[in-house]
Amino acid sequence: MSETEARFTVLRQSADAKVVAAIEGIVRSASDAQLNRINVIDFARVHGLPEREVLDAFVHAAQLGLFDLSWNVLCPGCGGVLGANASLRTIHHGEYACAICAAGYEPTLDEMVEVSFTVSPQVRRIAAHTPEQLPMWEYLRQVFWSSGIEFPDPEAGDYMRRFVIDWTELGAGEKATMQLQLPEGFVIVFEPVTHSARFLDVKGEPTSERQEVGVVFNNVFAPTGTTALRPGPLRLTLENRTPGRVLPALYLADDELHHLLGHRKRFLTARTLLTNQTFRDLFRTDMLEMDQRLKITSLTFVFTDLKASTAMYERVGDLAAYDIVKQHFGVLNEVVARESGAVVKTIGDAVMASFPTPERGMSAVLAMREAMKHLNQKRDSDDLLLKIGIHTGPCLAVTLNDRLDYFGQTVNIAARVQGLASTSSIFATEPVVRDPATAALLASAGLQTMPQRHSLRGISEQLTVYEIP
Repeated sequence: MSETEARFTVLRQSADAKVVAAIEGIVRSASDAQLNRINVIDFARVHGLPEREVLDAFVHAAQLGLFDLSWNVLCPGCGGVLGANASLRTIHHGEYACAICAAGYEPTLDEMVEVSFTVSPQVRRIAAHTPEQLPMWEYLRQVFWSSGIEFPDPEAGDYMRRFVIDWTELGAGEKATMQLQLPEGFVIVFEPVTHSARFLDVKGEPTSERQEVGVVFNNVFAPTGTTALRPGPLRLTLENRTPGRVLPALYLADDELHHLLGHRKRFLTARTLLTNQTFRDLFRTDMLEMDQRLKITSLTFVFTDLKASTAMYERVGDLAAYDIVKQHFGVLNEVVARESGAVVKTIGDAVMASFPTPERGMSAVLAMREAMKHLNQKRDSDDLLLKIGIHTGPCLAVTLNDRLDYFGQTVNIAARVQGLASTSSIFATEPVVRDPATAALLASAGLQTMPQRHSLRGISEQLTVYEIP
């Protein structure tokens, strides 16, 4: 048995059999491009498989060395990859510049960081393992653009010729001159390896006089300005001052280009992966550096606590109470994982969990409440009462006590809201209840929300909190 076969044998013991079979199938027979920066959300859609099971399987496969993870910082405008990282630790919280969009962005772990999976070179060598040898169009499709860009059929190269005026490849230290006719419009001289751009604003009366522009490519990741030109002949001189090749092309920023860049499909975000329990369990040591802080614009937090657990310890004894609390943790862990969430930490009998969306969090807390009822019925008792609070909003991802944690007012509010609970009612903040998907979930369950105004410790203004009986 080869090492790869041995790893797949282990994977079958850890992940869904149908998903593992689909992964084995692509490793054996898919094209090189299909094994580079795999979009697991799209993989699930194409193969008709559940997203959670697919994500869990790829996470296990990455931990076994079958795939390499890539954390790609994206431009929210054009969808280009501004920085590819082998781990979350190497993403910096400073500004990333996009030359095409002439804008800078501070990364957030929501839609600005995609996570993709590329087959390991120890499993199968593919062309993208040596990106400097990829043909130009394949480099753009496989390396520069996000896995969320929906490239059309037929071949991307054929399609891209609709808005690419001309292109070339320059080796280290090489120069080239292009003689071409400029059409009216906004033209971008873009080079994806150095991520640099020069803008040509072509307008006015056409001219028969030859115009000249020179562009030098180096390792400065920034636009080099805008030049006003007229439609007509252009001599474009290009010089490569980098130690590797460059792939400059002239893009006409028209409807065709905007359609391509605007046609997106869902992809795995860092936020979603960080709320995956399997990832947190398997990669807990591969999180953030101690002084690293990354923003998340929206994350949902659930806090739970067992009511009167101290009295239960006194009533049934430490050993029996400990077993009961363990059962309660088992129930909650199962629900959290099923709803695409992750347990951040436990403190005594309390649980802090995170979810990618308010609807997922609400679905989880409703399931938690039902699961606790069933647990009480099995024990022929009703002394296990779960106090639940849920809130959603922005936060910082940080490392505390050698594990990924979250910091900020959103976390504080979620904890305070849970403190309002004294019965089996769920307490949720207005941003959770007003979320359209959450509102639809509550309506379908026939649940009413009762608004209340509360002053929360450490929060200056009163908040509207909804009780869900």
